[in-house]
Amino acid sequence: MKFQWALLFGFLFALIVAVFAVINVDDVTVNYLFGESQWPLILVILSSVLMGGLIVGSVGIVRMYSLQRKVKSLNKENEKLKAEHGNSEDSRKEEAEKELDRDIH
Repeated sequence: MKFQWALLFGFLFALIVAVFAVINVDDVTVNYLFGESQWPLILVILSSVLMGGLIVGSVGIVRMYSLQRKVKSLNKENEKLKAEHGNSEDSRKEEAEKELDRDIH
């Protein structure tokens, strides 16, 4: 359900940007470090939205990758601790059984 809401808001945002871009079709001056040029405002708006989406998407992918690596390392550590705990638990059971045997005899 969460994905459906995100998709709906994404489409709504895209529609608003498209309407805003179509309304603004005048030429504007774009200044670069090495010069300037005239571009239609619709292209400036759409390219800015596209670059923003790519930046946000790439940051999300990097964050997801780092979180997956962290989950893997924590799972390995968890398995290691479970194995150690299982061994210590077995030794505790053996000690408890030995004490019961001494108490019985």
